Amino acid sequence: MSLAPRLDIRQSQSLVMTPQLQQAIKLLALSNLEIEGFIAEEVERNPLLESSAAEDSDAPDREPVPEVRDERVAADELVAGTGDGGEPALDVDYATESHQQDSVADGGSGMDGALSMTGASSGGVGGEDGPDLEAFADTSLSLADHLLAQAGPAIPHEDAFIAAHLIDQIDEAGYLTASLLDVANRLGVPLVRVERVLATIQTFDPTGVGARDLGECLALQAKEADRYDPCMARLIDNLDLLARGELTRLKRMCDVDDEDMADMIRELRGYDPKPGCRYGGEPAQSVTPDLFVARTKAGWAIEINAATLPRVLVNRSYYTELSGGQQDKASKAWLSDCLASANWLVKALDQRQRTIIKVATEIVKQQEAFFLKGVAHLRPLTLRQVADAIEMHESTVSRVTSNKYVSCARGLYELKYFFTSAIQSADGGEAVSAQAVKSAIRALIDTEGAKILSDDTLVELLNAKGFDIARRTVAKYREALGIGSSVQRRRAKALEGVR
Repeated sequence: MSLAPRLDIRQSQSLVMTPQLQQAIKLLALSNLEIEGFIAEEVERNPLLESSAAEDSDAPDREPVPEVRDERVAADELVAGTGDGGEPALDVDYATESHQQDSVADGGSGMDGALSMTGASSGGVGGEDGPDLEAFADTSLSLADHLLAQAGPAIPHEDAFIAAHLIDQIDEAGYLTASLLDVANRLGVPLVRVERVLATIQTFDPTGVGARDLGECLALQAKEADRYDPCMARLIDNLDLLARGELTRLKRMCDVDDEDMADMIRELRGYDPKPGCRYGGEPAQSVTPDLFVARTKAGWAIEINAATLPRVLVNRSYYTELSGGQQDKASKAWLSDCLASANWLVKALDQRQRTIIKVATEIVKQQEAFFLKGVAHLRPLTLRQVADAIEMHESTVSRVTSNKYVSCARGLYELKYFFTSAIQSADGGEAVSAQAVKSAIRALIDTEGAKILSDDTLVELLNAKGFDIARRTVAKYREALGIGSSVQRRRAKALEGVR
């Protein structure tokens, strides 16, 4: 065998992640609000791109919108780069194109109730303006600002920095999360001085703020209400026994009768275990739907939420002006790159909307019983079933359904919600969705009344309803719903009766 150097010619195939391929994959996984931010970045970077509100109908210096071809390029074609190679229109008005809305004809009667953009109930979908998100903004004073305002006149000037540091260590619920010894060592002051400042902070409004645990928080509120006697102190010191429902042992330890114990528990129920939560904190994050689904006389109407998607336009007159002037080789190459990037972005956004509509349409077909009758009729569904039905890759469907929300007459749901595992039917019939089983478990527990249902009893009742399910699965679903065991629910019922 010769070890001398030589030249060989080999031919091979490989998949290269081009920037355009990466951008197409990224756009599929983004929600409408994330797309809005992405478009803003692209408009800032590319001088040939412009964005405008979806309701704008007049755009200066634009050529007439060319007719969009009828055939649709598959998402996998676009990602692979095998779609139509012709140059796409530079100024397509996506707000008026038919691909933003699709319907699943079923010949059924019309059904009103789908949520519009303004939150009103109507048979149509969408509205001129989006939801008033400013109405949901949290304008309340934060807990830290509220405490600092009280610390000004109450804390001596030389201890103000200690108070500021302690207030900074109080979480949103109102509890002090740092050790006083660590604070003293960090600030280089005696521990007794830090304790004195904390004692002052614990007198601030809301009562119970600055406590280091639940017992201290409740004790501060009991002292404020002048109810902190030795019996109440013992009860607060043994909150673990109260949580387990050991009332007989607590009555013996506190040396009280049934009436006094009921009165003490009633008093504790009136206290706030998280006093800081009423003063601001992180504002609630609203969810904006990406899709609307409504029942019409012709079937189901599925529409993209155009209010959160600005139109992307390519300024052709500006491109003509720039390309007509004197340019060097580098300037021409840069301008060509900007035009190619703008064309690709317009095409990718167009195909993204088509793909989302296509996936959502198939989901509505598969889960039509849910939209008509509720969660009890949710069918088992996998990504592969949808991918096979629309002739796309499973990963494409996964990206499309990520971070996307659909608004329908039954509420706001994530697209991933409609993909659930299957539970076999006890009578050998069609399998049911795990979400339907969870809904049945919650309904049974909500109506159990004074007779607490054990997991074994729940299995028997579910089998009677046609669900072939094991006890461990019932326990897993019950815990996923945040429902306690039969023992925990029985103790909770006992505590509710002590009022």
